[in-house]
Amino acid sequence: MNLLPKNYNEFVKAEYWEEFFKKRGAKAFEWYGEYPELCGVLHKYIKPQDNLLMVGCGNSQLSADLYDVGYHKIVNIDISDTVIRQMVDKNQQQRPDMKFLKMDVLNMEFADNEFTVALDKGTLDALMVDSSEKVVHDVEQMFNEIERVLKLMGRYICISLLQQHILDKVIQFFSEKGWAVRIHRIHTEESGNSDKDFHMPVFALIFTKFKKNPKLPKILEVCSQQDKNERLGSVEDVINLVKEMQYFAVIRQRISKRKVTEEQLSLTLYGDMETTPRYTLTIVDSTNKLTNKFAIFIVPQGRETEWMFATNAGRIQLSESAGFERLVVVTLHRNHTYTDIDAIQAELSTKVMELAPPSFKHGTKVPFLSVGNSIGWRKVCKSGHSEISGDYVVEEVQGDGNVIYRRLVFLSNQNVVQSEAKLKSVSQKKKNKGKQLSNVVDKSYLACQHHVAMVAGLACVQCDDFPSLLVSGLSVLLVGLGGGGLPTYIHTYYPEIEIDVVDIDPEIVTIATEWFGFVPDDKLKAHVDDGLVYIQTEKEKGRRRYVIMLDVNGSDVSVGMSCPPEPFVDENFLHCIKDSFFNGGVFILNLVCRDDMLKTQVKQRIEKVFGVVFCHQIEDEVNEVIYALSVENSSVESSKLKSAWEKNCQILDKLARRGSVKADIDLVKEIENINIL
Repeated sequence: MNLLPKNYNEFVKAEYWEEFFKKRGAKAFEWYGEYPELCGVLHKYIKPQDNLLMVGCGNSQLSADLYDVGYHKIVNIDISDTVIRQMVDKNQQQRPDMKFLKMDVLNMEFADNEFTVALDKGTLDALMVDSSEKVVHDVEQMFNEIERVLKLMGRYICISLLQQHILDKVIQFFSEKGWAVRIHRIHTEESGNSDKDFHMPVFALIFTKFKKNPKLPKILEVCSQQDKNERLGSVEDVINLVKEMQYFAVIRQRISKRKVTEEQLSLTLYGDMETTPRYTLTIVDSTNKLTNKFAIFIVPQGRETEWMFATNAGRIQLSESAGFERLVVVTLHRNHTYTDIDAIQAELSTKVMELAPPSFKHGTKVPFLSVGNSIGWRKVCKSGHSEISGDYVVEEVQGDGNVIYRRLVFLSNQNVVQSEAKLKSVSQKKKNKGKQLSNVVDKSYLACQHHVAMVAGLACVQCDDFPSLLVSGLSVLLVGLGGGGLPTYIHTYYPEIEIDVVDIDPEIVTIATEWFGFVPDDKLKAHVDDGLVYIQTEKEKGRRRYVIMLDVNGSDVSVGMSCPPEPFVDENFLHCIKDSFFNGGVFILNLVCRDDMLKTQVKQRIEKVFGVVFCHQIEDEVNEVIYALSVENSSVESSKLKSAWEKNCQILDKLARRGSVKADIDLVKEIENINIL
């Protein structure tokens, strides 16, 4: 029998509850937990001598259970005449001192300060179905009535599912009145109540009535585990912690009875008094039946952005290679200190055991795994803020072989490394200290495979004497600086090429020069400007180049194309780029687009403007490098073009392997992966 309303708004109508209890009869309705689940919290805040008001009692057994263990001063009210008659008939003989009254909680008939405790089990949730003006008005009227009938230091105990709009309202309302706020998580998952239609996390909110004193700080506490109360600094912190507890409970419920192979569920965990996540846990269930059931994998610090740990496919491969049916992949967040795997295991053991698969035998030791049994190393070198890009950090992390990498990460997208440089140790003379080893940026290192492909794009320039052009006039315009690794590499190995780099964010130029070895000179120049405006202005000035590269990220994540922003591939702007070339020039684009339809449209647009277009899909990445040629004869054979590019790449490779600092990339191989559109 389905007793849930078809429309949640029906919850507020007396007629709904009349019909509900007529159908339900005398059978108790306990969505929000039964006495054994609630008593541990209730007995902390209710004493037998308290005058207890049960708000919206329904036909719950809770009042009777409290009465039977010594709480005799209980007055129950409900808007439903039917339920009041049922409860009187049920309790009058066994519990003669307990009262049941038909009364509207919005307009109670009690005297001021009559009760020491008001207990509400689900009534607030039934009343506050949304945040509409009428509903909020009624809820505030209910709160004001509860405040009126409670004595000073009295307690309003509210058992609730704490939907978002309810959580926001109730915490804000009572904290602004100066009441103490404490929240407990009620564990109802193991309830034997077979009538539950769903298992949602249940909370007990305890609001203690104080005199309002603006000089005193708000008392905001959450009891998230056992008897440990955590004092929080703001209403926002309380709301965030409760939402995390709700999410954890929902995930635990979803994975407790079955595997979840169709998606990888993730949740974040915070430490005491911490405002940033300490751990992120991702649950990976294998589709295969494996010998081992359950393990925890600790991702070393700084390696959370690697494919194996950052992508669904990578984590599945990690799980299967480790040989566990369920693997919880744990990433460690920056700005936190971690001692070793044993310390992490001690912190996480309680939580991760709740994520065990259905077939796991409790009491079995759960292995904690990592790469080489190490949690890695991370040092934040600089934290800063850009007016354009937001908060960022420059950090150093340890990779394979104890190699140190320096990274730029924007905190708005912490799982993406904006720029990366490899550091190497060199002997440098220090003033008054002699020679010492120092870490400096290795300018031979290209962090991204798409940057390697873009360097290979230099060989796409069509001219009769490519070697001569390299030393006497090859000019490059790059929009998008980042850490400056790409222009620095080109400048290091092909120093006669003239490079202009444009970035809209002056902070990025500062970061690149101070932390990533980007050193402008007469051949390598940085310009702070909007790339769209700069290219248009250069064209109007009649300035021509052989190569124009776009490696610029967009800020609108809703588009489905993160690189470049859409205006850069507008047809009119593409014509502007084409008109900015010498004949034989090449347009090189780093395209990052997850929307297949949009990607096709962008490629078709480029082909329409340029005529000859080649693509290089970067293996295991979303990035695709597009090469569009500015040639007079668009019917030239692709095989002849690729043959010429291969010869030019051989020249570039030879130049990059001369001198004391030799590059180890193979540009010829990049040409092999190019396909005509």
